[in-house]
Amino acid sequence: MTVYKAFRNFIALLVALAILAGGLVIGGIGYLALSDTGQTSYAVSRLGSTGNEVKSIQRKLSSLGYYKGSVDGIYGQATKSAVTSFQRNCGITADGICGKQTLLYLGLGGSGSSNSTSYSNSDVQLLAKVISAEARGESYEGQVAVGAVILNRVKHPSFPDSISGVVYQNGAFSCVNDSNWYAAVADSAKRAAVDAINGWDPSGGAIYYFNAKKTNDSFMHSRPVVRVIGDHKFCK
Repeated sequence: MTVYKAFRNFIALLVALAILAGGLVIGGIGYLALSDTGQTSYAVSRLGSTGNEVKSIQRKLSSLGYYKGSVDGIYGQATKSAVTSFQRNCGITADGICGKQTLLYLGLGGSGSSNSTSYSNSDVQLLAKVISAEARGESYEGQVAVGAVILNRVKHPSFPDSISGVVYQNGAFSCVNDSNWYAAVADSAKRAAVDAINGWDPSGGAIYYFNAKKTNDSFMHSRPVVRVIGDHKFCK
C-alpha cells in the first residue's frame, strides 16, 4: 500500500467516525445543547423552537399562571422566562430549556416518562379527592404539592406503600372525617392528581405539610420546612 493510499484510508476512517459520532447524537430523541448556564442539557424545546409541543408547553404554563402570552407555538423570550420561573419554583436547573425533566414536571413527559401506569384509575380518583378536600382554595401549584406529598409517602419506608394506605392511615388526614370529604371533587384537583403522578413535585420532596394557622401540633411545627406554598408549609 502506498503512503498516499494509506493516508487516504486514514482520512476516510476519520470521516466515518465523525459521521458515526454525529449520528449517535442526531439520531437520538431531542438534541444536546449548551444552556445559558454553560452546561450541556437535554433539549427538546428551547428559545427559537416552534410547533405543537411548544403550544402544549405554553398552555400548561398558562394554566399554572407562569405564562401570560398567546399560545402561538413560538418559543420566544416570554416562553423562556415562564419556563425559567417554573423551573426555579420546582427546584430544578433554571436554564429556560424545556428538556426531559422539565417536561416531566409539567406533566408533558409522555408515556415513556410518566409513572401513571403504576396507579389505577381508582388511585387517581382517590388522590384527586384528597387534594380537593385538603387544598381547596389553594393555588394550582399548592394542589399539586399536596398530591406530591401523598406520593412521596407511598415511596417512603415509614409510610404505607399505596395511595389508599397513606390516605386512610389512622390520623393522617383529618379531611376523611369531615364534610369536605363528601364535596364534589374540583376539576383542578383531578388535573393536579395527574400532574403529581406524572412527576411534578412542587413540595420539594416533602412528606408532611400543614397550615400553620390551623394547627398547634408541636410535631408538625418542629419539622424542617422545605417550601411554603399559599397557607401550607411543606416539610421533611
